[in-house]
Amino acid sequence: MLRRIYDWCIDAAHKPYALWILGMVSFAESSFFPIPPDVMLIPMSLARPERAWFYAALCTVTSVLGGVVGYAIGALLYDSVGHWLIQLYGYGDKVEAFRAGYAQWGAWIILLKGLTPIPYKLVTITSGFAGYDIWSFILFSIIARGGRFFIVAIVLNRYGVVIREQIEKRLTMWVTIGAVALVLGFVIALKLV
Repeated sequence: MLRRIYDWCIDAAHKPYALWILGMVSFAESSFFPIPPDVMLIPMSLARPERAWFYAALCTVTSVLGGVVGYAIGALLYDSVGHWLIQLYGYGDKVEAFRAGYAQWGAWIILLKGLTPIPYKLVTITSGFAGYDIWSFILFSIIARGGRFFIVAIVLNRYGVVIREQIEKRLTMWVTIGAVALVLGFVIALKLV
């Protein structure tokens, strides 16, 4: 099954609809979807290393746009449902301390977590909940997400042939490592929040 999905992503790199799917996955991952765009970005960049830069730029733009939706979810859900839930769990008195901490350290949180396997939707929703300045959020999201996707583009553009050979030899191992990184990202995020 893994081989079929991988082969589909490799083949899809040559199809016009692949850009739409890559953009939608990147957009959705920043606001509500659990799967990172790397599952398409990496195979597509391996299939067409000369387009890795374009794929990284597309992921950056759509991820930041999806991040704005995630920000809105955090901001709007807090006003409607979030406040009630926080009061229900007895954290009402800690909200302002959290917001003050996020106001002070938000830039670092966005930059560092945007580069890691920690699901970015947690950063976007938290930023909206904390009322972090939207323009600063967008700027730091562009830096963090662009940095992450362009690092992938640089590596795959330069070493794509060697990496593709290694991935195809040990596909299950690399998918397992990716899945473990994703799960660890969720665990780390939950421990930090």
